[in-house]
Amino acid sequence: MSKRLAFMGTPGFAVPALEALHQAGHQILAVYCQPPKPTGRGMQLTPTPVHQAAEKLGLTVRTPEKLNADEVAYLTSLNLDLICVAAYGLLLPGSVLKVAPCINVHPSALPRWRGAAPLNHTLLKGDATTDLCIMAMEKGLDTGAVYKRVPFALSTEMTFGELHDLMAREGANHLVDVVNQWNSYKDKAVPQTEEGMVYAPKILPADRVTDFTKPAVDVHNHIRGLSPFPAATMQLDGAGYKLLRSVVVEGRGTPGTVLQADTKNGLVIACGDGAVRLLELQREGKRAMRDIELLNGQSIALGTVVESCAVSS
Repeated sequence: MSKRLAFMGTPGFAVPALEALHQAGHQILAVYCQPPKPTGRGMQLTPTPVHQAAEKLGLTVRTPEKLNADEVAYLTSLNLDLICVAAYGLLLPGSVLKVAPCINVHPSALPRWRGAAPLNHTLLKGDATTDLCIMAMEKGLDTGAVYKRVPFALSTEMTFGELHDLMAREGANHLVDVVNQWNSYKDKAVPQTEEGMVYAPKILPADRVTDFTKPAVDVHNHIRGLSPFPAATMQLDGAGYKLLRSVVVEGRGTPGTVLQADTKNGLVIACGDGAVRLLELQREGKRAMRDIELLNGQSIALGTVVESCAVSS
């Protein structure tokens, strides 16, 4: 049976969920997202991905700075069955939580990785598995009971971008399932425990700097956990680089030292334990390229020491 919904989401991650709910035939009476922000060289106000997707679907879009009493009154007037949330970017006040049951797409194995950047931290720490959770929203940060939990195995080569896209697709599918069968799910949510809770803070510029004194596995996880955005960084021969893809290889040397730099072996950097080959990287002001392609046009001396540095986005 078609449900009366409001949808709250902002970035590209939330777009598949909005589109899937619409395609499933539910009545999406309002779409809430963050206000347009200045972007590009001209700093023109640009609607968010969810805003743009909602307009294409002919849906009503609201972009308040905060969910105040007027917005609560508006939501109440819609006589909603559910409020569906995916990466909205604002904590919902208690007054909104009382309007209708609020269910959220959360892409981590709750209570592990509550917070702003669960996808990044899942890979940064090298987790071998993760969960997708469709959960109840409450006043606490990602503390609500879980209606549906779906496990996933993670490849040691998977990047943040790949995990993001997978969880966006699967999140959409499983959110629609919960909404479609709400009467079956609504009384079966499993409360979270605090055991195993880990916070996933926002990724800051300093977090992007690659520390080659760490073991190669940790360096590799750092690179894939931030790829393709915001991207791990390093400095080599005075130039800043974003590091986009890597693999752990055999090698030994002073951490940060270039061990290989040729079109056969690629660009290999020594770590605190082992080494990594930088399979794909991007020099500031240039396009992303494979290490072999880079070395075809640029000579890098063996023994050169990589420096840690911040690189602009």
